[in-house]
Amino acid sequence: MPSTIEQIHQQYRDAGLVILPISIEEGRSKVAPWTQKHALTLPFLLDPSGEISKAYRITATPTVFLVGRDGKLIAKALGTKEWTSERGHALLRLLLQR
Repeated sequence: MPSTIEQIHQQYRDAGLVILPISIEEGRSKVAPWTQKHALTLPFLLDPSGEISKAYRITATPTVFLVGRDGKLIAKALGTKEWTSERGHALLRLLLQR
């Protein structure tokens, strides 16, 4: 998964796609070495207390929220998805046109 989110981040960031992974219940001391190991350049949010997870009712990882430019929730996806597949790219391009 790290290579997938980095690939999508690199490919679509200039088009306006923002990816904000949230590390659940792990602090900087674990997350920083992991992101360096996987050469990730996107920002990570930390939720060591689990408050964000509770607020968004996250029951599985990964959980992906697709949010429009207007800040409204478009969709929620549970578990791993093939974001780098032809269908995944088509969906992202469509959403970025909105």
